Amino acid sequence: MSEPLPTPAPAPESTPAPAPVVVRLSADGPVVRDPRDGMDLLGEAFAQDAEWLVVPAARFGAEFFTLGTRLAGEVTQKFAQYRVGLAVVGDLSAYTGASGALRDFVGESNRGRQLWFLADEAEFDARIDALREARNGASRPSP
Repeated sequence: MSEPLPTPAPAPESTPAPAPVVVRLSADGPVVRDPRDGMDLLGEAFAQDAEWLVVPAARFGAEFFTLGTRLAGEVTQKFAQYRVGLAVVGDLSAYTGASGALRDFVGESNRGRQLWFLADEAEFDARIDALREARNGASRPSP
């Protein structure tokens, strides 16, 4: 006499990816004018276990948007190295209108998943929601 086959265990239910921890800074506060200031921003993110830091463009000095200073590269590289996303929100048209290189940098950054230059926080929220859906296996609408 054969023993009955064991009932297979139910497949584990997938748990949706949690929303990332996002820290949103106000426009009031120190302006990023050198790499140490950028590290202070990163410290803000670490202090709150943030996966993303949303910073108003007003918190960045003109030096940041002048690519020849290399400040943007140094700051954003640290964020990437420590795997903290950085979203710079606000009107950058005065800077991008004056620099094709910056316009290209902004465009390239916005195609990635680590550094975004966005018009406002609503645009950030929409992108974060799309990333979360992608993590959960949901299909993303085509542009």
